[in-house]
Amino acid sequence: MLVVMHKEATADDVAHVVRAIESRGYSARPIQGGERMAIGILNNRGPVDPNWVLGLPGVKEAIPVTRPYKLVSREFHPQDTVVPVGDVRIGNGTVVVIAGPCAVESEEQALTIARHVKRAGAHLFRGGAFKPRTSPYAFQGLGEKALKILVKVREETGLPIVTEALDHTVYDLVEEAADMVQIGARNMQNFTLLRRAGHSSKPVLLKRGMAATLEEWLMAAEYILEGGNPNVILCERGIRTFTDHSRNTLDLSAVPVVRKESHLPIIVDPSHACGRRDQVIPLSRAAVAVGANGLMVEVHHRPEEALSDGAQSLTPDQFRRLCDEIRPLVHLYARGQRSEVRGQKSEVRSQKA
Repeated sequence: MLVVMHKEATADDVAHVVRAIESRGYSARPIQGGERMAIGILNNRGPVDPNWVLGLPGVKEAIPVTRPYKLVSREFHPQDTVVPVGDVRIGNGTVVVIAGPCAVESEEQALTIARHVKRAGAHLFRGGAFKPRTSPYAFQGLGEKALKILVKVREETGLPIVTEALDHTVYDLVEEAADMVQIGARNMQNFTLLRRAGHSSKPVLLKRGMAATLEEWLMAAEYILEGGNPNVILCERGIRTFTDHSRNTLDLSAVPVVRKESHLPIIVDPSHACGRRDQVIPLSRAAVAVGANGLMVEVHHRPEEALSDGAQSLTPDQFRRLCDEIRPLVHLYARGQRSEVRGQKSEVRSQKA
C-alpha cells in the first residue's frame, strides 16, 4: 500500500505514520515526490486495511498497490526517476549514449577507443574488466588491471565508467573504480549479487536475462531498491528466441511497457541483441524512436583483432554515423517528453480544480 501525505504534513506527521506502520510489523519506506511525501508499506503478507492509516495525522489517502513489484512500480513512485552517473543524468528526457569495447584489452586500446567515442558524442564509457564467457577457454578479462585502466580513461577523458561485477566477491573492487556497476544478463537473478548491489552507493545497470519475463526483470530490480539503492537503470539487451538471423531478438516492445509500469530509466543494448555490426545502427534508431532513455553500444578501433565480440563492435567511423543518425530522433524525443510533462501538469491542475 502507498500512503500519500498531505502537502502540509510535517516531519513529525511522517515520523508518526512510519512508527504506526512499523508497530504492526510492516516496513515503511518514505518516498519524496514532487509536491508531497508518500510512504510505502512493505512486507505485508496480505491486504492492508486502509481505514487505520487514513485516521493518522497528515494522511491524505491510502492507495493499494496491485503489482508484485512495489518500489519499482509507478503506483509507488509516479514520477520518472533520474539517475546520476558522474555528471551525467539518465532519465531526464535526453538520450544518453554509453560506448566502448566489450573488454578492456590494454591501456592503449581503451584510451584510443575512449577518445574516439567521446569526440563522436558518447556520454559514458563502457569496458569489461571481468568477462562472463560461455567457454572457459575464452578471454576472461584483465580483472583488476582493467579496472586501473578504466580509472585512467576517466581521468583523461572525463567520461564516467560503466563495468560489470560478476559476483559479490569482486563487487567492492568494481564499485571503487566504476561510476556505475553493471549486472549482466547471466546474473539477473543472482540474488546474492542483487542484494549486494542494494547496499551499494553507486548506480546499478541491470540487464534483462536472456529468457526473463518483464515481471522477473522488474522483480530483480526490486531486490536492489529494497536493499536501499534507488539508482537502478534497466537495460534491454535481447532475448533468446528461435531466430537465426541475429544473436538474440531485441524486444523493443519492452521499452514502452517498462516505462508504463516502472519509474526507472530503461536503455537498450543493440550490440548484444543482434551480435552483428550491420544491424546495430538500425536497431539504435529504433530504440530511440520507441522511447529508450539511452543506448549502450560496443565500439572497437580494430574489431577484427578484438579479443571478444568483435563481430558486433562498430568501428569509430560507424559509431560517429550512429550518433549523427540518432540526433534528429533525440530532438524529437526530447520535444515529446516536454509535451508529455506539460500534459501531465495540465491534468493535475484539472484534477485539483
